[in-house]
Amino acid sequence: MPTVSQKSSFALIFGNLVSSRLKNTIQILHYNESGLGSPDKYEEPIGRLLAAYEIGAKLRRLRLRKKLGLVDLGKHTGLSASLLSQLENGKVIPTLPTLTRIAMVFDVGLDYFFDDQRSRRTFAITRARERLQFPDRADNPLPAYFFEVLAFEAKEKRLSAYVAEFPPRKPDEVREHFHDGWELLHVLSGSLAIRFESAEHLLETGDSVYFDALEPHAYRGASETPAQAIVITTRVAV
Repeated sequence: MPTVSQKSSFALIFGNLVSSRLKNTIQILHYNESGLGSPDKYEEPIGRLLAAYEIGAKLRRLRLRKKLGLVDLGKHTGLSASLLSQLENGKVIPTLPTLTRIAMVFDVGLDYFFDDQRSRRTFAITRARERLQFPDRADNPLPAYFFEVLAFEAKEKRLSAYVAEFPPRKPDEVREHFHDGWELLHVLSGSLAIRFESAEHLLETGDSVYFDALEPHAYRGASETPAQAIVITTRVAV
């Protein structure tokens, strides 16, 4: 589970990530709060403005890229499958906290949903205090590892980078998984066992491994204290 409250994290991420273009959108969304008109007057233009961003389509692409069902995504975000379906189909306008929850799960910046300008050169800093820690699976009572996203603010990434912590586990306490792309793991501290092609390999501090992530694999901490590692995976273009 996250190491800091989602409420404070949402506020911090909101302040750091919102672009000037997104601020304009927010101003329009809250225009009626100043008493300058009735809600009906602005409902249609607001709907057209948000429809241009194709937020629902972007959400669906992210979910399919991760091969997640609506129920699984709901477990990670704390949102119902019904709400997520309505968001994807454009039947509901998402709030900023809702979008932030989704962005954090998929390792994308909030601007991903609002900015189509892909000509910019990417440069994104993620501060240590902004990172959240997640278990390997939202419904796992005994996680094999916990991870923190290292490049949360970057959009349209070609790879994903994480710092991961691997508590001591027995071989039968972890299960294999697989995904598209390639993976590089570098051990920062402790001992880490990785199972690949039915064989278990022990990695010590400073060791690295690179492998085809389509092959089922599993990790477990093999030292008395949790092992830490940097994990980098390639991303499949959609």
